[in-house]
Amino acid sequence: MRKKAYLGIDIGSISTKGVVIDGGRHIIASEYLWTEGNPVEASKRLIGILAEKIKDTGYEVVSVGTTGSARKLIGVITGASVVKNEITAHAVGTITMYPDVRTIFEIGGQDSKIILIEDGIVVDYAMNTLCAAGTGSFLSSQAARLGIAVEEFGTIALSSKNPTPIAARCTVFAESDLVHKAQIGHSKEDIIAGLCKAVVLNYLNNVGKGKKIYPPIVFQGGVSKNIGVVRAFENATGHPVIVDKNGHLTGAFGAAILAMKSGKEKTFDFSVADTDFKTKGVTCGLCANNCEIICVYQGSSLIDAWGNKCEKGAVQTKRQYAGA
Repeated sequence: MRKKAYLGIDIGSISTKGVVIDGGRHIIASEYLWTEGNPVEASKRLIGILAEKIKDTGYEVVSVGTTGSARKLIGVITGASVVKNEITAHAVGTITMYPDVRTIFEIGGQDSKIILIEDGIVVDYAMNTLCAAGTGSFLSSQAARLGIAVEEFGTIALSSKNPTPIAARCTVFAESDLVHKAQIGHSKEDIIAGLCKAVVLNYLNNVGKGKKIYPPIVFQGGVSKNIGVVRAFENATGHPVIVDKNGHLTGAFGAAILAMKSGKEKTFDFSVADTDFKTKGVTCGLCANNCEIICVYQGSSLIDAWGNKCEKGAVQTKRQYAGA
């Protein structure tokens, strides 16, 4: 008899993450890859890789959960039991790993968030999706400007004795300030340490503005792998900051747990990785709202559509756009 397993997918604008867990919430397979502007193809590649990783383990995936910016789209394609927002998925995943956690810092490629928890319940949160100055893409672009690999950022930052003040209230100001500081003679390690500190101050002053930050603190997202930013957070908060080895997979892990908790079970067909899917935007036109309907096709068949703001679109969506 095959053992039950649960698949969680976190599909973001920059990266796509997936985990398969067993009934004891242990990760038995995982994968992290770049979305490259195509969440459907990224998810199909992810599913294909995970299928290979578990094919000889005796496990059978019986439920799927999705989260992230393209969670609904990928939820449709995978027939997900659960489609949840990032706040819920990250909170569930983190609390499972660290039951006493009170503050979650998360900095991804293009956005960031803070989640505050009391007695295992989310009591407050905030997200920043408007400015890139405190995100992974910002650090990557500055690393390229300085001619170093972003993976080396943290180690180089820790060698600095005098971090250079960098104005990081927005990307434009930060880049201008970085160029100026380099031109007047600040060392590369001091500039890099200054950038790490600037990311932290930007995050705390914008995403964490007005919020009480209590330990234990767990730091997640791709930027959590940058030890220079971790150290800057510890200096700024006065508390140790936990970075789990699977921190970059927390959203997917939480989605898998939610799928398990849903109680909805159906054997997942990994052949979806070889199925042709496409999406198309169509203007409804049935009322003055002129809603943009997102249609999802499997081959030539419409399998789902959404985007309507009124009942007219809800009633007509699938029938009207089946041949769009």
